[in-house]
Amino acid sequence: MSTAAAEHAPGAVPADGTAARARGLTKAYGSGETAVLALDSVDVDIARGRFTAIMGPSGSGKSTMMHCLAGLDTVSAGQVWLGDTEITGLKDRELTRLRRDRIGFMFQSFNLIPTLNAAENITLPMDIAGKKPDEKWLDQVIDTLGLRDRLKHRPSQLSGGQQQRVACARALASRPELIFADEPTGNLDSRAGLEVLGFLREAVDQLGQTVVMVTHDPGAATHSDLVLFLGDGRIVDSMERPTAEAVLERMKRFDVIRGQFEGSPESSGPPSPPGSPQDSGSGDVTLDKD
Repeated sequence: MSTAAAEHAPGAVPADGTAARARGLTKAYGSGETAVLALDSVDVDIARGRFTAIMGPSGSGKSTMMHCLAGLDTVSAGQVWLGDTEITGLKDRELTRLRRDRIGFMFQSFNLIPTLNAAENITLPMDIAGKKPDEKWLDQVIDTLGLRDRLKHRPSQLSGGQQQRVACARALASRPELIFADEPTGNLDSRAGLEVLGFLREAVDQLGQTVVMVTHDPGAATHSDLVLFLGDGRIVDSMERPTAEAVLERMKRFDVIRGQFEGSPESSGPPSPPGSPQDSGSGDVTLDKD
């Protein structure tokens, strides 16, 4: 394995180069026969200063893994660290402070306040926390994202791509240790989506940020340094320096395996409980927002 590959491979990153990590990460919903195992003893390391994409079919647990790593969801078993801080077991107030001070978030919905202009939306989390932004850093973020002439505009005066750029600036404004992006281009057309992905790439390359992005789009994944593939709640593969063709080919294997399962003699037996890992119905939707 090359040095670059070793730096990215799950479990191979030295502690001081790791932005977040999990050991034995397990998440179950429900109990008894209807329990759904969303994550099954996952071990993962997120390399600092890198762009990591998480992919997998609906119901594979990718959004659940991101939410557990970010402290947005509790774990059923295992441990999660942000840097050297173990976040499993922290009280709600401590988790809230940690997310506010050390993590940036981007979601498919931009979550901007319509009555505030772009500048006010960008600094809102810090304003709520009573913290003054680092003006030099904030200027760098605003200029990198090309928002200088949009700061006085309210969300209704901005395009979808511009709104997501504001959301990206908000995530970057406090200079967090880690940015989590859950389908950040899901509500954008292809041009605006490429623009936002380019800015996330620049945030890593030029601003030294760490980005973790959940996506179903092979094209979006090509902006990352490493793709982690999830299947049935486990990391089943990884790919460094991904290309759209290679990612698409890997994703097709999930469909082939699923098709073989659905066409097997066993599939004619009793149906799986709703929401179980084998069920392809509404249970998948509750685990991932694809």
